Amino acid sequence: MSSVVLAAVQIRERSGESCIQQNKLCPGWIVDNFDRYTHPLVQHIVLTVVSVGIGFAIAFALALLTRERRWAVGPILGLTGILYTLPSLAVFFLLLPITGRGTLTAVIALTSYTLQIIFRNIVIGLANVPVDAQDAGRGMGLTDRQLLWRVELPLALPDIVAGLRIASTSTVGLATLAVFAGAGGLGSEIIAGSNITFKTGVVAAGGLALLLALALDVILLTVQRLLTPWRRVRPA
Repeated sequence: MSSVVLAAVQIRERSGESCIQQNKLCPGWIVDNFDRYTHPLVQHIVLTVVSVGIGFAIAFALALLTRERRWAVGPILGLTGILYTLPSLAVFFLLLPITGRGTLTAVIALTSYTLQIIFRNIVIGLANVPVDAQDAGRGMGLTDRQLLWRVELPLALPDIVAGLRIASTSTVGLATLAVFAGAGGLGSEIIAGSNITFKTGVVAAGGLALLLALALDVILLTVQRLLTPWRRVRPA
């Protein structure tokens, strides 16, 4: 019996080595080596969430600033548009002499790419608030601040969340380049050693990045549904 088990193990080992040597997709290798992706995945999540969170805070503040100063929308969109069109690798390398290698450099670069998307969607969302709703709020005696928080922002929430969804998905992809800034992430497993030519390693890291993007998208959609219950009510 022991000889049969030993033979089965040897056959499995030889077949596994053959799969790796032939550079095929090897699910067994992914299962056996999944722990090597745990820390890079955590780094990737931190880079994405922190960058999108900071980007949202900055974009939200700018959107509130332009609420009373509509002339500032164009210049801000122009500036954030320039940042958005800069090649990502170039931004990482330009920041390295200033902020050094590490998470800070990656977060600054990734945050800059979220501003255009989030700011534009917040501005669009606030601009699309029906005038009747604003007039009704003023008729109830709401101040401008109360009108913003109780009427305009709730009605603009779908557009705001749409911007966050796009920003989150794109940031997950861009964060794979954070390895060039010394910030780790799943990109480190794609280019580490010979992994860039190892199909299984690339598929494992890329698949985790894809699953992360889908998970963040589902979370944001769920938050939107919870915060906008009136959109789920069907007319009688």
